Amino acid sequence: MRKVNTGGGWAAIVYTLRTARRAGGFRAMWRALRTKNACKTCAFGMGGQRGGMVDERRSFPEVCKKSVQAMAADMQGPIPPEFFERNGFDALRRLTPRELEHAGRLVQPLYAGPQDAGYRPIEWDDAIERCVALFRKTPPNQHFFYVSGRSSNEAGFILQLFARLFGTNNVNNCSYYCHQASGVGLSSVFGSGTATILREDLDRCDLVFVIGGNPASNHPRLMRALMEVRRRGGEVVVINPMVETGLVNFSVPSDARSLLFGSAIASEYVQPHIGGDIALLCGIAKRIEELGAHDEAFLHHCVEDWDAMRDHVRALSWERITEASGVKRGQIERVAEIYAASERTIFSWTMGITHHRHGTDNVRAIANLALLRGMIGKPGAGLLPIRGHSNVQGIGSVGVTPALKKALYEALEKRYGIELPREEGLDSMACMHAAKSGAMRSAWCLGGNFYGANPDARGASEAIGCLDSIVYLSTTLNTGHAHGRAKETLILPVLARDEEPQPTTQESMFSFVRLSEGGERRLDGPRSEVEIIAGLARRVLGDDGPVDWSLMEQHKNIRQAIAAVVPGYEKLARIDETRAEFQIGGRTLHRPAFNTPTGKARMHVTQIPELEIANDELRLMTVRSEGQFNTVVYEEHDLYRHQDRRDVILMNEADVHRFGLAVNERVTVRSATGEMSGIHVRVFRIRAGSAAMYGPEANVLVPTDVDPESRTPAFKSVTITLEREPR
Repeated sequence: MRKVNTGGGWAAIVYTLRTARRAGGFRAMWRALRTKNACKTCAFGMGGQRGGMVDERRSFPEVCKKSVQAMAADMQGPIPPEFFERNGFDALRRLTPRELEHAGRLVQPLYAGPQDAGYRPIEWDDAIERCVALFRKTPPNQHFFYVSGRSSNEAGFILQLFARLFGTNNVNNCSYYCHQASGVGLSSVFGSGTATILREDLDRCDLVFVIGGNPASNHPRLMRALMEVRRRGGEVVVINPMVETGLVNFSVPSDARSLLFGSAIASEYVQPHIGGDIALLCGIAKRIEELGAHDEAFLHHCVEDWDAMRDHVRALSWERITEASGVKRGQIERVAEIYAASERTIFSWTMGITHHRHGTDNVRAIANLALLRGMIGKPGAGLLPIRGHSNVQGIGSVGVTPALKKALYEALEKRYGIELPREEGLDSMACMHAAKSGAMRSAWCLGGNFYGANPDARGASEAIGCLDSIVYLSTTLNTGHAHGRAKETLILPVLARDEEPQPTTQESMFSFVRLSEGGERRLDGPRSEVEIIAGLARRVLGDDGPVDWSLMEQHKNIRQAIAAVVPGYEKLARIDETRAEFQIGGRTLHRPAFNTPTGKARMHVTQIPELEIANDELRLMTVRSEGQFNTVVYEEHDLYRHQDRRDVILMNEADVHRFGLAVNERVTVRSATGEMSGIHVRVFRIRAGSAAMYGPEANVLVPTDVDPESRTPAFKSVTITLEREPR
């Protein structure tokens, strides 16, 4: 495949035009993207009442390949009826994630029982009756509910309300497998688990740290902001074990100068060991303190436990820091000097930080570094966890969590005159363990690919297979439908966001809540998520309970309920009249007043983890390709990494020689959890001792070890060995 030396650019434009043609033509794609609906992909806010392709600064046109890919998937025609006649479970399991996604839209409910060799279409009435029967035959605490960030606030709220009135707190959202460590870590620092900045703050800063992420592939609209930082003389420090093309240079398609000549992004590119972030961040903090560049007044008046953190980094030897981080002292000092010269710094990160057994401490180490120079609590500076799906933050805000915040818990009980279940809800991984042991019998998945999001893919398939039933509400096929089947499996086809007959709302990563107008349905058959959930709740719980579920079929009534009970969402009560987006108060920190008992932020001592590996081992991280979003694979190739296939392992050239391997030689990759055969060896600019493979396919190698505080799996730190296969 053609090698590119910049992200975005003409290649992105050509791809967009080609994808639009495949989806019905450029005019049809343009109309779809311009509708007043929040973007279907990342949470870097776009769309809604501002109009499609408009960001939170009202900049136009703002669109990326991810938006186009997601829209094209929803613009597909229906899966032909004969597809399931030809493709039983054996055939479905042989299809790649991309082939399943591109099979077309789901338009009719599908069912498979214990003796079935494949799915068979059934009528909606039959599907609903089967769902009702599943609720009635199984005790509440043997059900669990999983919600994707693809869904709306309205659907998430009534699903969690239904679950709790049914009698269980086993309610989870997809953040438990991605950014939960950010929420837990940040809450322990300043009392809120979200970004402390606005989109405009990126226009005011002079330094951005991009840590453990690849926004060029996964959040392309952020690249304009990074380009603009460099243009005004600022710095971008990238910390990533892999050298990513788009983080070195990116050609923003909507900017003529950038498109023609490219834009330098990273002014300093740091490649630590996988898992070496805490050592690196502590090293930068140590040097800042040595330079006297810390903000002593801020630390004294606005921060707790500074003394303990200071003593900790002072006691760390440079030998320990450089060995554990894999970064030379000179580069650490250079990064510290860049930071010391900055007046307004923003720290951003993604799952390269959260997907570790010490993910919560990774986040705290970043927060420590920001607090050290007073970079939280003023405009143009702060913390930015770069979240994935476009409403994952909103789903958590409206209560899709095992443990409700006290204020929401009490407000729900008061509004409905009820007593919610007191038994502690299980997180996502605990639900999987309970399924494997037989303690859990039924699962309900609203969007997403729960199977594909799990570590230990083989174990996940076995655990789901132990369930009596699993019900998926989906727009297209995914690997979960093929590999994540219970004794009874139901797939209910749902409408995409821009097909909803009533407006919905979503929350961006900058805590803006905006209205999506919905639109005309493209296909007959799929139903609204709210219609399905409210209908089931009405059938299962009856009409004479504390909630009138027939009223809950109207989205505006759900919004009234959310506004009455969810702190910060009060303005949602009038959004149907005002059509005006609003920001949730208390999250943006432009002054140093923190939501903690003392009003001060808290530093944490973050111990450097022991991550030694043997000479015959590598440390593996799973990654996503440029042609992918979350578990959805749109293209088999990865343009920015110059890979023409996904069954590869990316290794440092020195490691390839050390293991006596050759490029394109096939190996078997093994971990303590599983193995993958026929994997092609490829040389890549990755830190020696580290390797990368594509997920969700490589999830078979990932153990179920989790960060004990956030319960987030360690997808980014897997010990592996390689075995050459016969030629």
